[in-house]
Amino acid sequence: MANNTGTGVWEGGLKSGKGTVSTQSGTLDARYSFGSRFEEDVTGTNPEELVGAAHAGCFSMFLSSLLEGAGKTATSVRTQAKVHLGQDNGPYIRKIDLTTEVEAPGLSNDELQELAQKAKEGCPISRALASVPEMTLTATLKGA
Repeated sequence: MANNTGTGVWEGGLKSGKGTVSTQSGTLDARYSFGSRFEEDVTGTNPEELVGAAHAGCFSMFLSSLLEGAGKTATSVRTQAKVHLGQDNGPYIRKIDLTTEVEAPGLSNDELQELAQKAKEGCPISRALASVPEMTLTATLKGA
């Protein structure tokens, strides 16, 4: 199995500092700051947004694999992972809402619900995020 590396660099203090995150492949090289992480309408990414993107991508690919294994090859699987922060002794991810829309010829809603739940429980990023207190799933058939 492949090993993948992400890198984060932070310079300066918490509120006045700035950082970058990048990937081994060079696909991502983005800036982030206190503002882009905790305030509205500030340019830049943040770790939670990246977790959401990773989770959505992993879930979509895993669900596509499960669909194919069930003989229902997907035309498309589009997933959004909304990551909610909470605060106790510090910020933490308190909830992730997965919302997916699937287009797959011959797929019933019951089949979708069963396979989407399996994807939620089994995709590697979901498994890595098992400590998140709440993870919801809404799965719909496109055009249904």
